[in-house]
Amino acid sequence: MNPMKIAIAGASGRMGRMLIETVLDAEDTRLVGALDVAGSASIGNDAGLFLGRQTGVPIESDLAKSLKDAEYLIDFTRPEGTLDHLAYCEKHGIKMVIGTTGFDDAGKARIAEAAKKIAILFAPNMSVGVNVTMKLLELAAKHFSQGYDIEIIEAHHRHKIDAPSGTALKMGEVIADALGRDLKACGTFTREGITGERDPSSIGFATVRGGDIIGDHTVLFAGIGERVEITHKSASRVSYALGSLRATRFLADKANGLYDMQDVLGLKDK
Repeated sequence: MNPMKIAIAGASGRMGRMLIETVLDAEDTRLVGALDVAGSASIGNDAGLFLGRQTGVPIESDLAKSLKDAEYLIDFTRPEGTLDHLAYCEKHGIKMVIGTTGFDDAGKARIAEAAKKIAILFAPNMSVGVNVTMKLLELAAKHFSQGYDIEIIEAHHRHKIDAPSGTALKMGEVIADALGRDLKACGTFTREGITGERDPSSIGFATVRGGDIIGDHTVLFAGIGERVEITHKSASRVSYALGSLRATRFLADKANGLYDMQDVLGLKDK
């Protein structure tokens, strides 16, 4: 079986490097491209330099050069960059695994439109553990629909640029859907001053940013006399990278369509 030919966007970033290492170590994948923004100090370096390995794959800022041999692009960058990459991949038939967060509605619609032509897996978190947690939250929400206040607390490193995290928002969407609510209508994202009593139908969000926290998420179901907390904590980005390769393998026999990690794990109908 021929290895999957994979390119990595954001090649010199923390997640990009973890993805490169994971692709190099997997038996069924081959690194064929490494992409970074123009002006990056890493442009021209071998993609494996940070590991002390020679891969023969230079880090490029030119999409045509970086993606000329790619069948898949794994992209954990920023919305504006991912959408530029999306246009190229759509035109050239390159499948995408998108872990970028912070898209507005127009960006999400653009991804959905491109998925009519190419296969795309789009998820705010590629961790298997997080996605199983999503299923647990769906079940919990249905049973805690009355008499329980719901709060989502997330923590990430100081460099993260969007808040709440894409994972926290997805958790909120899963819970709201299970309760027959619209997160845009019931989500509470800020509290300050005299706020009045809590609206029992709301889903609250709290954000922490500091240090090198990879990603912690806790959903609190607070009732009278008891509370239930469902928590996922990431100790390493390797779980995101391993999940991304699992997602890439899932796309192997897909010509087009928009998928997420719930599809990969077979959790949507369970």
